[in-house]
Amino acid sequence: MNPLPDEFLFTLLEKNNLADEFRNYVSSLNTCDGGFSCSCPFHSESGNSCIIYPDTHNFYCSGCGTGGDVITFLMLTQNLSYEEAVQELAQRCGMQIPDMSPEEIDRIQKRRERCYEINRETANFYYQNLLKGSDRRGLAYFRERQLTPRTIQAYGLGYAPDDWHQLYQYLSQKGYSDEELLLANVCRRSEKGYIYDNFRNRVIFPIVDMHHHVIGFGGRVLDDSKPKYLNTSDTPVFDKGRNLFSLHFAGQNAPCTLILAEGYMDVIALHQAGFTNAVATLGTAITPQQARLMKQYADKVVISYDSDTAGQNATSKAIQHFHDVGLPAEILHIDEDAKDPDEYIKKFGAERFRLLLKRAQNTTEFQLARCRNGLDLRTDNDKVVYLRRIAKVTAEINHEKERIYYIRRMAEELEIRPEVLQQQVDRFRNRQEKNNSAELFHHAETQFHIRDALNPQAQTNLSASKNEELLLGCLMWLPEQFEIIRSQVLPEDFIMDFHRKIYTALCKKIPVSAWFIPSLLGSEFSAEEMCRITGIFVYYRDKVNIQALNACIWNLHSAKTKITGTPNMSDNDLIQVIANKKKNTRLQY
Repeated sequence: MNPLPDEFLFTLLEKNNLADEFRNYVSSLNTCDGGFSCSCPFHSESGNSCIIYPDTHNFYCSGCGTGGDVITFLMLTQNLSYEEAVQELAQRCGMQIPDMSPEEIDRIQKRRERCYEINRETANFYYQNLLKGSDRRGLAYFRERQLTPRTIQAYGLGYAPDDWHQLYQYLSQKGYSDEELLLANVCRRSEKGYIYDNFRNRVIFPIVDMHHHVIGFGGRVLDDSKPKYLNTSDTPVFDKGRNLFSLHFAGQNAPCTLILAEGYMDVIALHQAGFTNAVATLGTAITPQQARLMKQYADKVVISYDSDTAGQNATSKAIQHFHDVGLPAEILHIDEDAKDPDEYIKKFGAERFRLLLKRAQNTTEFQLARCRNGLDLRTDNDKVVYLRRIAKVTAEINHEKERIYYIRRMAEELEIRPEVLQQQVDRFRNRQEKNNSAELFHHAETQFHIRDALNPQAQTNLSASKNEELLLGCLMWLPEQFEIIRSQVLPEDFIMDFHRKIYTALCKKIPVSAWFIPSLLGSEFSAEEMCRITGIFVYYRDKVNIQALNACIWNLHSAKTKITGTPNMSDNDLIQVIANKKKNTRLQY
């Protein structure tokens, strides 16, 4: 999307109050110096580490590093692209988007619409092939899984023929170009340049979004071929880490209790048995984005993964994601006679499964039970390990009465005095409180440099990375010094590629803007990148001055000299910059 005119962007932010958006996701907003504080809607916490700054129309959480403006907020909470979030906000307040020419709007919209059309035609092709095609193996598979014609129709299930080009020929005759078919990922291109069908000899599960658009497909083999499941890759309308299978059914009665199952067939079997609130991830482990998406439609989630080791490990990871977004979770324990909901319902029926749901285990019980894994409690060493594991799980319980209950219960099981376990729990909680305090006050200073996917170079040159961040902060908060800074600092002076990208964008935007806020860069950076940029902006809000700017320019060139071996400025020039003596480059107060 082209950059939005400043006047339009400022008006859009004014008319779509960020604090009002937060009120839809948090229980309360507390006034603080210059803004509002609240618990972060993007991770679970007991404090108020998220701050909303009305004067600059942005927010930032020092606990998890999430930040941005109302556009970023919609992107993260509603799984929208930048363009979609802007369009949504503009429609709310009756504004037209002026910087997008009719041609540009038409191009973006047409590309998405063509993907939707191709997916709809593809889903119909697979569905008709399942019911009327000469190869009956797909239909036989679904009948063997005891799916009714009504269920097959409701989900639009299909079958991809064992042919390399049948779908390609069908869609080509409908007028879709090769590039469109590749963009929608229903076809692929071979190394020799030939176009061929993505799915072959698989039963097909169409993936539908909340607007009832077919956005992608999952395909399961009927033999022992690998991979067992194949899913659509990311397209203009599909991101497997940000969508859920069957949410268009489950979310109709929101808020509700969602059942998170492991696979497509589990969800469909549950739906057929009357449990229409079941969803599944799309061939991957649950992501933080999916956890946030579920929170929009659920007041609780019941995790119903397989009872094998892989399923239990996946359950543990899911618990953490739900904990991070503040969504209560329970664990469904399926009897040993059945490994998953589909098998359980076939053996014992829907009513017994309903009773099973009522006996779902809370996450604490699940985690305490897992504390025994791999231990021989007949040995003293393993008993100590068991005690520490229990103490760590119990320490994570925030409700005091509940925590005391588990301390007493587990102490009785271990045949120790409750005070002994209480001491271990307090040790973990004190350590966590210290970590939280350190994170709250120092997160913005340190979070950018540890296992940093956006700025991986920081790990090998932390001091240079911090100095570059300071320079960016100075430029954001001292835009009146822009010409002086630009005369002394070139983009290639930056060691960090990510910081160079930000600096280049700032150099384009600041000269033509009346005042700077991070939102001016939104069209050029992803939501994750905007979180980082907002973090830098917020952290240096009250920390920049001319002296700091002089020093970081000196440090920038010194660091570059050490790495390249070639100074960008002479020593005299550097001395003059930091001493602030050169008349033609004097930094103004």
